[in-house]
Amino acid sequence: MKLPENLRNQLKTPFGILLPDSQVTKENVLKHISSDSFIITVGDATTEKMLKFGITPSLQIIDALEKRSKREPPSIDMVATLISCNNPAGEITTESITAIKNSFRSKPPVRITINGEEDLLVIPACLYAPNNSVVMYGQPNEGLVIVQIEDKIRKKTQLILDSMN
Repeated sequence: MKLPENLRNQLKTPFGILLPDSQVTKENVLKHISSDSFIITVGDATTEKMLKFGITPSLQIIDALEKRSKREPPSIDMVATLISCNNPAGEITTESITAIKNSFRSKPPVRITINGEEDLLVIPACLYAPNNSVVMYGQPNEGLVIVQIEDKIRKKTQLILDSMN
């Protein structure tokens, strides 16, 4: 499913709370998650930052790229399950949706490594995340977005997914 041009601007609006880069600290992140939250990170830099803070995401979705440049993926020392799939830029593939759904039935922490681009996978991550989940992703050149998963977010992401063809 490809992202239509008319949705690109809509996706520039964060799905949740935007912590400006200067305020992304362990303390500020911990204010937005509970000790039993299922934490999902989308993006290499976001995943790496949480690991440096000593917060191990239950699901990590990475592509070994940052702003489209190759980078060293975050350490897999703390990963129990590794999954990989294809997802071209500007798309959400059935394969990546299946990988995300399967990750919720796998032993955490789970890392999905994307061959392609993981940016849009915030959408199915929010849609299929278990209750009590928090999804975190980077807003380019702005900061960290923290999304508490609730019905309103699930409805919004379902509408976006439905409008992709």
